[in-house]
Amino acid sequence: MANRAEKFLMDLLQKQGNSTCADCGEKEPEWASYNIGVFLCTMCAGVHRSLGSHISKVKSLRLDKWEEDQLRLMEAMGNLKAKQKYEQMVPPSYRRPCTSDVQVLREQWIRAKYERLEFTDPEKQKYLSGHMEGHLWKQGKVDTKFESRRFVLSEELNTLIYFNRENATVPKATLHLDQINCTFVPDKIGNLNGLQVTYDKDGSTRNMFLYAEEGKDIVDWYNAIRAAKLTRLRIAYPTHDDEELLQQLTRDFLKEGWLQKRGPGKTDGYRKRWFSLDKRRLMYYKGPLDPFPKGELIIGSVDEGFAVLHGVPPGQTEVGFGFTLKTPDRQYLLSADNQKDLDEWMAVFKSVIKVPMTPQDKSVKAHMVKKRGNSALNIFK
Repeated sequence: MANRAEKFLMDLLQKQGNSTCADCGEKEPEWASYNIGVFLCTMCAGVHRSLGSHISKVKSLRLDKWEEDQLRLMEAMGNLKAKQKYEQMVPPSYRRPCTSDVQVLREQWIRAKYERLEFTDPEKQKYLSGHMEGHLWKQGKVDTKFESRRFVLSEELNTLIYFNRENATVPKATLHLDQINCTFVPDKIGNLNGLQVTYDKDGSTRNMFLYAEEGKDIVDWYNAIRAAKLTRLRIAYPTHDDEELLQQLTRDFLKEGWLQKRGPGKTDGYRKRWFSLDKRRLMYYKGPLDPFPKGELIIGSVDEGFAVLHGVPPGQTEVGFGFTLKTPDRQYLLSADNQKDLDEWMAVFKSVIKVPMTPQDKSVKAHMVKKRGNSALNIFK
């Protein structure tokens, strides 16, 4: 029976929709939820187990014993039919996780589908209301401690505000939804539910670091921001389709990590800095949780004189795994800690530089120059 069951399941995997994980899209799933009838990757199977057997019963396709009725249920359902059942009403703005996404996105997507049944009942999708209010833990700018703060999101007013005291009537800060970006950063914050909000202030990037005690809460806030932004974009650009507008809701950093950077002076040495690449905007910080960067620049294209090169110019000191970021105004000498980091940084820089600047990119660069009163390439010291 074991060999026959395994062959039967392997045959089912070849059917349309079953060759990838039903929840994240990972190829070659090795697990299944036999009462739901879906094929799963190892990571998503782990989340299914945490739901409890009253919701999802998980087995290995190859290692576990399968009963005849369980095989027939898998045959009768499969990933495509399960998707029709459990994803009937997924909002366009809701972020569906992929295999590389953070755990909180994966877990809350799975819980929303099978535990809370959010996508079969729009009344459960509170993040679509255009208004959200609640408490999040926010890092202070000076002491870096996280304190509970009351946040209010208003789609109508295009704002995300927070108050530094419970009984305060005047917000400590007001951010405009169309000017902010949100990305999950659990490793940086040291919390599985960590979220970074970035926004522009006077031509420079500002960062706000948040987390919620419950994964559902932080994902709801994230999707509420995305939903509000999409609604406003639909009004502003009525002829654009959702697929185009969805690209403007939120984005993850192309890459982040530690690099050593040499200063501009002839006698300056290398200093370790935290680098973040957000689309074309390259920023560096003393540490990962700094509220604002020490420097930033807009990475242009090859046609504008930008390049990334192995090593450093002749006569210059190289430390570690060095490379050079060349701009029309200056050559930036950088160094990674190992070959893997070097290869990854060079690859991502090359991917940015080979693409021509869009009108939006040029507008961002012009905004930086106008606000800072300086060349956008000279504020990266």
